[in-house]
Amino acid sequence: MIHSTPFYTRLAQVLISIICLVYIAIIGQTLLAPLIFALLFALLLLPFAGFLEYKFNFPRALSSMVALLTLIIAIAAIFTLLGSQLTALAQDWPAFKQQVLDTTIDLQKWIEVTFHVDSEEQMNYINDSASKAVNTGTSILGHTILSVSSILLFLLFIFLYTFFILLHRRLLLRFIVMVFDQQHSVVVYDIVSQIQYIVKKYIVGLFLQMLLVTGLSCIAFWLLGVKYGFLLGLITGILNLIPYIGILTALLLASLITFATAGTSQLVFVFIAIVAIHLVDSNYIMPKIVGSKVKINTLVALIGLVLGEMIWGITGMFLSIPVIAIFKVIFDRVQGLNPWGILLGEDDSHPASKPAIREVIEDEHNQGSTPAVR
Repeated sequence: MIHSTPFYTRLAQVLISIICLVYIAIIGQTLLAPLIFALLFALLLLPFAGFLEYKFNFPRALSSMVALLTLIIAIAAIFTLLGSQLTALAQDWPAFKQQVLDTTIDLQKWIEVTFHVDSEEQMNYINDSASKAVNTGTSILGHTILSVSSILLFLLFIFLYTFFILLHRRLLLRFIVMVFDQQHSVVVYDIVSQIQYIVKKYIVGLFLQMLLVTGLSCIAFWLLGVKYGFLLGLITGILNLIPYIGILTALLLASLITFATAGTSQLVFVFIAIVAIHLVDSNYIMPKIVGSKVKINTLVALIGLVLGEMIWGITGMFLSIPVIAIFKVIFDRVQGLNPWGILLGEDDSHPASKPAIREVIEDEHNQGSTPAVR
């Protein structure tokens, strides 16, 4: 009789493996973060590069370059559009400061009447806070300049990695297959195929989701007469790519800009519009368009977002969901890791199947055997 490994031993192995992976991810962020982004982009561009090769007989290097240039043009167009809108917003900066100043004066009068705190004490507190904010703002400005250069370098490495992954994709696939025994080749090819399908569907779905949310937001802000409605709609669509947290950030930014340009009269309507768009997105757009054959439950998605932020910051939040989806594909197809795949997925059990499962467990229990995990 073959005895299986005790549960506590397997649990210890899993915990040690998780700790090692997290440690490697932290110390290897400079290499791994752009490499994972490049892998996702390469899987997205792979059908287009293959189409250029087989349809127009493009060489491998040329097809990879054309596919990469298409991606760069698309990203540059989004940033250019966002930058032009931000430039227009910067021209209204004096009006923004005046609006904040007027509102601050009104707020001081309300505090003085309501809480009996005179204006002098309020001004002393505001001046102390302002001096601290100036000092903090100076350091933030320096970090922002460094961040811009880091982002440009980060994008450069992503594009280089994407090109070389597309160029050497057959070599990489051959390496992955040869790492495992020949008897597992079919499973490895199936995992690679499913990962490519899921990543492509996920990224394309996110792009369509961003377009729809941006369109709905722009229409809502235009109907409300909000200034810079297109900018706010674009920001809402882009930030909505970050589940749960992105829509809250978009709501805060939209409220601040609306408050600075139109006062408090439109804040309530902007709040209602963004919440309504989020409800439409979470209940219809996200399940119908972004949903794929691999379903990730909301608890794991939220934990993944938090862990991604803890490990890699904003970059980790963007990568957490597709990385979890990739792990689920692997767990579902590797013997011994199936329970982890079930944990990452959604609860798709049906009430009608529970009695049958209960009967099987009871039968096996009556026979004196431990029920097997199915």
